[in-house]
Amino acid sequence: MTPRPLSVLAAILLLHVLLALPAHPDQLAWAALARPAPELAVLILLALAAGRTVARRLLRVAATLALTLVTVLKVADLAMLESLGRRFNPVADLPLIDASVRLIAGSLGPWQAAGAVLAALLATLLIVAGTWWAMGVLMRRAPRAAWMRIAGLAASVAGIALLALMPPPTAAYAIDRAQLSARTVTELRQFNEQARQDTLAGLQDPLALIDRDVLVIFLESYGRTSFDTPFFADTHLPRLRQGQQVLQDRGLAMASGFLTSPTHGGQSWLAHATLANGLWVNDQTRYQAAIASGRRTLFHHAADAGFRTAAVMPAIVRPWPEASTMGFQRILAAPDLGYRGQPFNWVTMPDQFTLAATDRLLRDGSDPRRLFAQIALISSHAPWTPVPQMLPWEDLGDGTEFDAMAQAGDPPNVVWRDRDRVRAQYRDTIDYTLQAVLDYAARQREDAPLMILVGDHQAATTIGLDDRREVPIHVIGPPDLVARTDGWGLTRGLVPEPGSPAMPMEALRDRFMRNFSGSLDVPPA
Repeated sequence: MTPRPLSVLAAILLLHVLLALPAHPDQLAWAALARPAPELAVLILLALAAGRTVARRLLRVAATLALTLVTVLKVADLAMLESLGRRFNPVADLPLIDASVRLIAGSLGPWQAAGAVLAALLATLLIVAGTWWAMGVLMRRAPRAAWMRIAGLAASVAGIALLALMPPPTAAYAIDRAQLSARTVTELRQFNEQARQDTLAGLQDPLALIDRDVLVIFLESYGRTSFDTPFFADTHLPRLRQGQQVLQDRGLAMASGFLTSPTHGGQSWLAHATLANGLWVNDQTRYQAAIASGRRTLFHHAADAGFRTAAVMPAIVRPWPEASTMGFQRILAAPDLGYRGQPFNWVTMPDQFTLAATDRLLRDGSDPRRLFAQIALISSHAPWTPVPQMLPWEDLGDGTEFDAMAQAGDPPNVVWRDRDRVRAQYRDTIDYTLQAVLDYAARQREDAPLMILVGDHQAATTIGLDDRREVPIHVIGPPDLVARTDGWGLTRGLVPEPGSPAMPMEALRDRFMRNFSGSLDVPPA
């Protein structure tokens, strides 16, 4: 049965929309859908040329799969660029699907997460069904005359050749995604080779110059925008200067600068792995490769030096088996920290409680060995509502003291209707995190640990108003230990000099090991 003209028009329109769909949020407008799609002409010619021959089913299947795949990748790019500031990698980012679902469940609820999964599946099925139908409509309009189909086939072959020479946007996009996948596979092979090589092998007296605990503390979503964007800097710089004065009065020294993070807008674990491994870990494939490579992390080396190593991870609520390969002898996940209060949406507990739990569980004096720990603070993680407030440290109990805060204010689905309000909430949670960690440092007194405060990544550009992958680093501790970082290009105090260059985050592991190893008779490298 020959399709009606309206059906043919609808089929062409559907295929045009899928082909013309942009892959970047900045291009997402009606004007983008109005641009010509040269691939559509070739697709129509192929459909008419296949006509009623045996090849038409193969063409229909191939066209449906190809167009569905390209469309799904475009949608994934739109989502990733909006949330993480980068495109979706078809090879490296598939494991993020599970993490994204869990983030939605933690922020908005399990029903919303289930709804998002079902919506994604339904949208994919609709694309498949719509493309299959549209190709079928075009094929049923094929002319019966053989010479007309041959002419159509010749025209489509010529069109394909022309597209290969001068690819239009959708064809160029598909080629780029295929090349990215091939590059990722190659890079993964190279990364595995690099990970097996360790420049620290044979280092003399590793970390022998440190006579106290070491705390590597990641501050969630803490980026350079806190220093360079007035909307954030007007709040965060006074907090840092106030904390600097208090720490100076306690006899502690400070040095600060910037690092280049491997990620932007999310995926904190990539920054954790980059610092620990001393290698650039900028996607999930390289992260998995780092775990599988057997490379010795900063925490392996610390354990070899006689430290007891630990990870304090309040965001971890499920089994984390790969942690055993990262050099951690003890893992304190969310259930292990003793928090019995209400969560702050996705955030399981306030940073002040996490820091207090670290001292209670790891630094209570029951073990004479020095501690080398990674602590991941998460109060400044999206959705940035509600904003915690500091309590007197002596009043902290099982966390129920925070319940009133956890239930205050509007829920995320209300706050996120106003982007300016989200930015204000983000600013305030960073301010809270800075207040908590600086107050914690000031409380250490004579037993002050060597603290390395590091931002994991900047917030998404639409929130943080900064698309750079640069994050702060603050070294806080006794003056003699902080002085050993003089070769890192840092500024004394908590506020780096404006325009300070960023050091690669992957360089920090080796610099730290070299500057704090050996004997006192050996000057720092």
